[in-house]
Amino acid sequence: MKNKLMNNMAKKIKEKTEKNTGCKDRLCPVHGDKKLKSHGRFFEGFVKKKLPGRVTIEFKRIIKIPKYERYEKRKTKIHARLPECMEKDVNEGDLILVEETRPISKTIHFVVLEKIGGKNESN
Repeated sequence: MKNKLMNNMAKKIKEKTEKNTGCKDRLCPVHGDKKLKSHGRFFEGFVKKKLPGRVTIEFKRIIKIPKYERYEKRKTKIHARLPECMEKDVNEGDLILVEETRPISKTIHFVVLEKIGGKNESN
């Protein structure tokens, strides 16, 4: 059920962004030559570092420790491909949505789908 909802969400995002035809990035999931296929998990996180063609996002999660009957907070960092058509829109501190894809390089296995929110005010 969750996978169907996520797939529908990804299709809507792609339909919404297909209007922008100025992108010539071959690894763009919307405008690329082969349309980089995305599959698997979705994550929302804040941009920690922006480099040419990629971003590093960080998000927090809570893990239960059964032995102590407590919860632990952890942070996860993910490297994601940033298409040319989104480079001007995405900045450090923005909330973005990424989806899993085939390995693009040694560390990059995700691609940015859209910008959800503005700057992170919690830092």
